[in-house]
Amino acid sequence: MSKMKLGVNIDHVAVLRQARRVNDPDILQALYVACANGADQITIHLREDRRHIQDSDAKNIMHHSSVPVNLECSINRAILNIVCDLKPHRATLVPEKREEVTTEGGLDVFTYEDEIAYAIEQLHDSLIPVSLFVDPSLEAMKKSKELGAEMVELHTGTYANLFAMLHSSLPYSSDSIKELELPRYELASRLEKSLEELQKAAKYAKSLGLEVAAGHGLNYHNIASMLDIQEITELNIGQSIIARSVFSGLAEAVREMKKMTTR
Repeated sequence: MSKMKLGVNIDHVAVLRQARRVNDPDILQALYVACANGADQITIHLREDRRHIQDSDAKNIMHHSSVPVNLECSINRAILNIVCDLKPHRATLVPEKREEVTTEGGLDVFTYEDEIAYAIEQLHDSLIPVSLFVDPSLEAMKKSKELGAEMVELHTGTYANLFAMLHSSLPYSSDSIKELELPRYELASRLEKSLEELQKAAKYAKSLGLEVAAGHGLNYHNIASMLDIQEITELNIGQSIIARSVFSGLAEAVREMKKMTTR
């Protein structure tokens, strides 16, 4: 029996705080609770628009976290300068659009090859290991290795969306994903294909010497299949843990997720 590392993303605590801008809930309290209840890593995303995590949050979290900090960021030069000053345990390069609600897909490692290569070099100059948040394709794994990343985080959004449309009440809500309003047999077929893509990408990435993580849209209902992919050593989960904590408390929500990552 082994335990997959659990990265707890606490961005959504800051989302709630920013709704009223009264420093409540306190992001540092969330950090302490997550660390005390099983988080192997704290993940935060310092976005260009600062919609949740602020510069001061990132600095305070770096100073006070008792576990490694994975700092997600874009390839924006100004953001990279801040990350290099903070020196997190790892930087994860992600795509970013101002108009998106949440990250919509993996980093385009082909279109932005030169910019990503520069970002990796800059981070490496500051002795910061780099992970690339990418879609689960074999081509993206190969390019990530060529660019010099030590790790990839597989974007699980497609898998999570298909799972939700097939196994939850999402299709009956106002947030139903219109392009996935399909017959159940079609959803099941696409879900199986998505899982196969994740499995193949993880296996290939490991064969290239890359460490493999996964994240985006993962929750208490859909992580079981991720645990079966032995090449994946880390899951980064945020929104579902914070959502569960509304009813159970953050400590219990983190403990429950950590227990589920034992395989």
